[in-house]
Amino acid sequence: VQSISLAGWVNQQRVLYKKNTLNSERIKQLDSIGVIRNFSDKSKAKKKCRMSWEQRFDELCAFKSQLDAVMSLHIMSKKKSLGKWVVKQRYLYRKNALNSD
Repeated sequence: VQSISLAGWVNQQRVLYKKNTLNSERIKQLDSIGVIRNFSDKSKAKKKCRMSWEQRFDELCAFKSQLDAVMSLHIMSKKKSLGKWVVKQRYLYRKNALNSD
């Protein structure tokens, strides 16, 4: 539940940033943890789509340990593509269709 409200908050910050209504101090704070760079880096998102299963799993483990919470599709907007990957893995698991690649 906390991750969903965090995701909503991050999404709100992204919207404010893109509308140019986020104050400079908050931009600095978000930038200090790398959030701002993820709001506008579309080439990075495209690269993540091509990552291998192992790379995605490693990224998931690192992200999960950072937040100390279970991933969900609603987790921070900067990890939206990772959330979609997790949902797909859960779906494949339920269908007993996970393969070993």
